[in-house]
Amino acid sequence: MQTSPAHAAHHGDREIETLEEFDAIVSSRGTLSGFRVQAVDLTDRTRELLTTDTSGAVFLGCRMRPDAAEKVRAGGALVLPPVPGLPFDPYRGYLYTPGDLFASLDKGYEATPDALAYAWFQRTRSDGDILASMLRAVHDDSMSDALDELLRGARVVGVMGGHAMARGTEEFRGAARLGRALTHAGFTVATGGGPGAMEAANLGAYAAPYDGSMLDDACELLAGAPSFTPSITDWARAAFEVRTRWPKGNHSIGIPTWFYGHEPPNAFASHIAKYFANATREDGLLARCNAGVVFLPGAAGTVQEVFDNATPNYYESRGEPTPMVLVDRAHWTERLPAWPLLRSLARERSMEARIALVDRIEDAPEALKRLGG
Repeated sequence: MQTSPAHAAHHGDREIETLEEFDAIVSSRGTLSGFRVQAVDLTDRTRELLTTDTSGAVFLGCRMRPDAAEKVRAGGALVLPPVPGLPFDPYRGYLYTPGDLFASLDKGYEATPDALAYAWFQRTRSDGDILASMLRAVHDDSMSDALDELLRGARVVGVMGGHAMARGTEEFRGAARLGRALTHAGFTVATGGGPGAMEAANLGAYAAPYDGSMLDDACELLAGAPSFTPSITDWARAAFEVRTRWPKGNHSIGIPTWFYGHEPPNAFASHIAKYFANATREDGLLARCNAGVVFLPGAAGTVQEVFDNATPNYYESRGEPTPMVLVDRAHWTERLPAWPLLRSLARERSMEARIALVDRIEDAPEALKRLGG
């Protein structure tokens, strides 16, 4: 799995996303013709831009000196310059890290890029400005592109569940143990990237290189700030304290959205694809869970995810149905009886052999394995 932007060169077609890739292409190919250069600061590569063929190239949000930009345009390249005043880069070539989104947390969550992007979204989402709409769309497409590059060849299991699951509870610890067990089984854990069950699963994946006592200690430390309300700042600082104490965590994926911007992303997903459009985010998250999805107890959002995942399984629109494991019989048959409907939908179809309901979270990995995950 790609672990840093510098490792993005595997896409090998026409995209350049880092300065290292730019230098390598200029040195080895001697031309930038037809390449797409995405969000790379080229202010110190003026000589290369002035002396290299750029016909048919596209420069997306690349900083460059005026004489270089003029020459590149005159040479037949399309240049979409950086957009000033934005709290995010719409042309970003790789996913976010927790450090990216929570930069300036020492000044309070309101000062972080994550909070500033949400504030921008709130200001622009309903004013009908075509530029803002375009920037959101370009950003989200860049996220999808980077996510596809990152997950190429990975066996991804999604863990879905509610944001209300509090740190310090047995449910939170169970979800964390699930994330750890799935990682040990060779899966890449993907979640909706937010608090609650999502954070717990990402925490469990993060804790995979350590022994079980580390996860217990981390959960105990986090319990001092059990929820992101009333203070996102305190909640996030507790997570970064865990990361500082145990710095060598394993990778996992978080796919949150600024549509639910009052819910912050969690700091345990190593790679974060954050979207403005929730519909794009929801579909993209489930579509990438090629080894199955575990559904922990949740409310409306989790119920939606159950049936968003069931629909392509029912029609086999993405190929062979992927496993679906629902956890907590009472929740899914009594409180929110999604299981009877899911079972009725699946009857006499291929997906019937790919769904399971288990009582305990500890049973989920074995159920996933039994279903072919």
